[in-house]
Amino acid sequence: MELLYASCVGLLVACGVFLILRARTFTVVLGLTMLSYAVNLFLFSSGRLSLNQAAVLGYSSGYADPLPQALVLTAIVIGFAMTAFVVILAIRGRADLGSDHVDGSVKDKNEKVKV
Repeated sequence: MELLYASCVGLLVACGVFLILRARTFTVVLGLTMLSYAVNLFLFSSGRLSLNQAAVLGYSSGYADPLPQALVLTAIVIGFAMTAFVVILAIRGRADLGSDHVDGSVKDKNEKVKV
């Protein structure tokens, strides 16, 4: 179970970093979102992976740690606000620059890159 969980977190981080390194703003936003999902899963796993345990004391013999759950809820809210802000920045950059490239420049297809 832990190996599957760790590999999912690792895959999300790898995909997120790959998408952040792209030249278009939409893929950067997707990469940041994937990284935030990976961080949420990592924070959630810090409370130990356990099955059939209650989140509230008194309902079972063992209980799940509520602190990672609270941290994940906070991270979800912050991640949503960050994503909305980055999307607004991307829309504004597209409107001002006329391009959705991260660096703001568009290379002509016929132009050769000078080395």
